[in-house]
Amino acid sequence: MGSSDSSFVIGDSKAQATAVASSNHESPITNDGADSAVSLYLRQHESKPLLRFITCGSVDDGKSTLIGRLLYESKRLFDDQLAALEADSRRHGTQGGRIDYALLLDGLAAEREQGITIDVAYRYFDTDKRKFIVADCPGHEQYTRNMATGASTADLAVVLVDARKGLLAQTRRHSYIVSLLGIRHVVLAVNKMDLVGYDQAVFEAIASGYRELAAQLRIPDVQVIPLSALEGDNLLRRSPNTPWYDGPALLEHLESVEVEDGQARTGLRLPVQWVNRPNQDFRGFAGTIAAGVARPGDPVVVLPSARRSTIAQVLGPDGPLPRAEAGQAVTLTLADEIDVSRGDLIAAAGDPPAVADQFAAHLLWMSDAPLLPGRPYWLKIGTRTVAASISEIKHRVDVNTQEHLAAKRLQLNEVGYCNLSLEEPVAFAPYAENRTLGGFILIDRQNNDTVAAGTLDFALRRADNVHWQHLDVDKAARARIKGQVPRVLWFTGLSGAGKSTVANLVDKRLHALGYHTFVLDGDNVRHGLNRDLGFTDEDRVENIRRVAEVARLMADAGLIVLVSFISPFRAERRMARERFAPGEFIEVFVDVPLEVAEARDVKGLYRKARAGLIPNFTGIDSPYEPPEAPEVHLHADREDPQALVARVLAALDLQP
Repeated sequence: MGSSDSSFVIGDSKAQATAVASSNHESPITNDGADSAVSLYLRQHESKPLLRFITCGSVDDGKSTLIGRLLYESKRLFDDQLAALEADSRRHGTQGGRIDYALLLDGLAAEREQGITIDVAYRYFDTDKRKFIVADCPGHEQYTRNMATGASTADLAVVLVDARKGLLAQTRRHSYIVSLLGIRHVVLAVNKMDLVGYDQAVFEAIASGYRELAAQLRIPDVQVIPLSALEGDNLLRRSPNTPWYDGPALLEHLESVEVEDGQARTGLRLPVQWVNRPNQDFRGFAGTIAAGVARPGDPVVVLPSARRSTIAQVLGPDGPLPRAEAGQAVTLTLADEIDVSRGDLIAAAGDPPAVADQFAAHLLWMSDAPLLPGRPYWLKIGTRTVAASISEIKHRVDVNTQEHLAAKRLQLNEVGYCNLSLEEPVAFAPYAENRTLGGFILIDRQNNDTVAAGTLDFALRRADNVHWQHLDVDKAARARIKGQVPRVLWFTGLSGAGKSTVANLVDKRLHALGYHTFVLDGDNVRHGLNRDLGFTDEDRVENIRRVAEVARLMADAGLIVLVSFISPFRAERRMARERFAPGEFIEVFVDVPLEVAEARDVKGLYRKARAGLIPNFTGIDSPYEPPEAPEVHLHADREDPQALVARVLAALDLQP
């Protein structure tokens, strides 16, 4: 490792600390002296404040070069790292044989080959004044989801622009996401000033335009700095090439910017991550404090159950603590034996957060498949995971103009303002008040992909006005008087497969046997309840949601309900199944090859679809996702209708 006149340190190891301590001595030190110096350095190091920041902006604005140059200028890279950087610069570099600082961060082979950032690269460094964790975020639009990941934990954003190009669409998009994710401090780094001759007029024009954008986005603190990341101008210290600039260098600003702690303004908030039960004599609740302070004897409430107790002990890694505050990982024990589970929130009894199950939220969509209102997802907020869906897209946001646009779906990288509905209530805080309790992700329930990141704005008032009304005559009583067990037979399959035919025959047989039934047929329902819906994917999702709710009401009335709908998507059929008790929902897959269904074409629909007269027709230009494990699988092209009916009846347990 080479010598240095800089106060940077990369990494956090004892070896590096020893090197720093040794560099401050004119003569070698003994092992005891080294250990003492290391201990002193580490104590000083632990007390330094930490700043998390990101670099973002459009592609080729110099984000990786900026951070790479910061790391290089520290002169605390190991010799093998320097050698690898020089070799990589000759092989993959874009600077004509000079050191390509971006390669310190672009670690993926694809990044080096293409000269772009794809994944978020995290690096650690520190100075005498502060510790830093920096996330170098990709600039390409298709990797916007990666940028949002990096921004979600940052206190400050360094937004780069190329002085030759000015503010671009991706600059505005990233700035909008920075604002959305609650980052209040932004550095606009006007990079590549060397390529415009350090022209003050160019800098001032870009700075003026960005301040207008920041005002629109309500970003309160913006520092604009002219830079050349490649040449080092205004990076560590003020550059003579910009005598007209009287502000701080980038590092000076990063060392001095005051980042407020918004978590300290509320009472205790501890999302329970793990119930620690090593033996029958100990039961603790582990997690990281999201806000406030925990002390033995403090009264607390567990949400959403609202059970109350007091803190008996606050335990850290080394034993009991007199107090713990936001950011500390602790285990709490309570004075009372109350039910607390993973996902619950332990909060100050005198200052609890609100609990709700419907919200207004901003959403950044991160999946190639579009967001469809009504489709079920998993929502993860803090340590809690609940079933959820987007009940309505209020509008989509044009991130370039901040204009609100009408939308029925969200595509990849689009931002929308939505109404969010949860299956269970959760404790929350608006994202502006607490990131942990106000930030969430949506997870696809089929493949477990993260499909969206969002921020809660406020709970919908309708959630406070709508409550379950207790009814003395329940489903069991209504079924008992009918002498039957409620069931929902959900017939799914292509148009022309024979769903309605089989459902009708089963209904006739059950009626003849004295059972109380009702048929919900796709065509019939569209004449009334769902007459306002078309055949887009969004409308198909809403079509099934409404029918599932009606079927549930009929099952609550004690009926055997036969639902005959194409219902092409697995996600919606799963959503329908989850509306019912275990064993109450029976999926019947009426299966025929597409060519058989098309040959039947009783209603002439396939012919019209092939002619382009019916868009979004299932099996032609809209997909059908066959059931993976239906309770009943009927091959309607191989057996006669009566045999199919017999198989359905055999799957029913009709005894009361």
